[in-house]
Amino acid sequence: MPDINFAGQASRSLEAAAGQDTGPVGPAARWDIIELLFFAYRDFVGDPDHVLDQFGFGRAHHRVVHFVYRYPGLKVADLLDVLRITKQSLGRVLKQLLDEGYIVQKSGAADRRQRLLFATAKGEALVAQLAGLQTDRITRALRGIEPNEVEAISRFLSGMIDRDDPDKVLQTILGTDSGMSKE
Repeated sequence: MPDINFAGQASRSLEAAAGQDTGPVGPAARWDIIELLFFAYRDFVGDPDHVLDQFGFGRAHHRVVHFVYRYPGLKVADLLDVLRITKQSLGRVLKQLLDEGYIVQKSGAADRRQRLLFATAKGEALVAQLAGLQTDRITRALRGIEPNEVEAISRFLSGMIDRDDPDKVLQTILGTDSGMSKE
């Protein structure tokens, strides 16, 4: 159990609510949203973490198999852009997913040097299980929320993403590109 000192937290919260938070960050800090995002992320990825642990996998494995499933034929170079991890880190995770049959790698038709990634049936089943857990959490959180409020949540989350990000998968998700690169 972590040793966290919450003494004085209530008075700091009242000061922050009144716009008088004079701590080192200053009055502009949105502690309410910052902490909600920390805890929401912790629990959102925590559900799949328990499943992944049974396979000896971690969050990097989850992200790789997720994006490979969602974008069949994803190039290794594009996956590196999306995940923002080193080639070495991706290589270790990718090797394990390839060796254990969750992903297959194929050469590009036009350029044989391309390494295109595809989820296998085993990978699809894992993604479905993990996405199911996360969808259940999202569904519970959205209970009682009106459709226009859901749209506001989507706009908020979308607004948190850097729009000048050059990665092709993100452009596809945000609808700012007609599709994946053909390089």
